[in-house]
Amino acid sequence: MRSALFVPADDEKKLGKALRSGADALIVDLEDSVAPAAKERARRIAAEFLREAAQDARPLLYLRVNPLDGGLIDGDLDAVMSAAPEGIVLPKSLDGASVQQLGVKLAVREALFGLADGSTRIIAIATENARALFGMASYRACSARLEGLAWGGEDLSADLGAESNRLPDGSYGDPYRLARSLTLVGANAAGVAPIDAVYTNFRDSDGLRTEAIAARRDGFWAKMAIHPAQIPIINEVFTPTLEAVARARAIIAAFEASPGAGVVALEGEMLDRPHRLRAERILARVGPRPAR
Repeated sequence: MRSALFVPADDEKKLGKALRSGADALIVDLEDSVAPAAKERARRIAAEFLREAAQDARPLLYLRVNPLDGGLIDGDLDAVMSAAPEGIVLPKSLDGASVQQLGVKLAVREALFGLADGSTRIIAIATENARALFGMASYRACSARLEGLAWGGEDLSADLGAESNRLPDGSYGDPYRLARSLTLVGANAAGVAPIDAVYTNFRDSDGLRTEAIAARRDGFWAKMAIHPAQIPIINEVFTPTLEAVARARAIIAAFEASPGAGVVALEGEMLDRPHRLRAERILARVGPRPAR
C-alpha cells in the first residue's frame, strides 16, 4: 500500500468518486468527518458501500471507527462488520493494549457474522494525544492483526493546546517531528508498515510532493490523503523507481552469489546486511497493487 484516502462515510457522492481515485486503500471515515447527529446514517451508508464495492475490482477497504473510549465504537462495528472490511483504522490509540482491546471486539463480530477469525486487520493512529507518544514500544507483538502504525499532527496539536503544528516555513514543529519519528521507529520495531500523516492543504501539490519524498526517504511506506487529487502524487513518490528496483535486484543477486558472506562488493562499494535489508524492502513494494 502506497496511498490511503479518507472519505466521509455519510457522503455517497465522495465514496463513489473515491473508488476511481487510484488510491491503494480507502478509509471510510465514521469519526472526525461525520457530525454526531449523522453517525447512524453514516453507518448505514458505509455498510452498503462496503458490500457493493466488494463485488468489483477495487482498492483495499478500511473503516475508521470512533475511539475506544467514546461510547460509539460498538455501534460502528455492529453496523458495519457484516460487510467484511479488510481492516479497521483505530483513532486515538494509546498503545498495544488499545489494539488488543479492539482485537477482542473484532473477534466477537467475526464469529457473529461468519468471518474468518483474525481476518480483519488493524491500522492504529498512534500519536493523537500526548499520552500515546509514550506507548510506542508496546505495539511490538501486541496482536497479529496489527498491520500498520500511522501518525497525525492535528489532534495532537489540539491536545497540546498548540497554536499551530507547523512553522512559518510549512515544516512541522518539534513536538510533531518527535511524534513522526516515534511512529516510524515504533512501526519498524513492531514489524508493521509506517504510514505518514495527511497533508491538509490539498491545493498545494508542491508541498505535498516535498513532504511525501521526505517521508519515503526516511522510511515510511505510505501516506494518507484527504483529497483524490493527492493520490497520483503519493502513488508516484512511493512507487520505487526503475533505477531503485534494478539496484535492489543487483544487491540481492550479489549476496546470493556469495552464500554465507557478510559483506559483498558491488560496483566498487562494500555492502553488508543493512544494504540487503533495504533492497529486500524495496523489492517487497514492487508488483501488483492491492486491488481486490
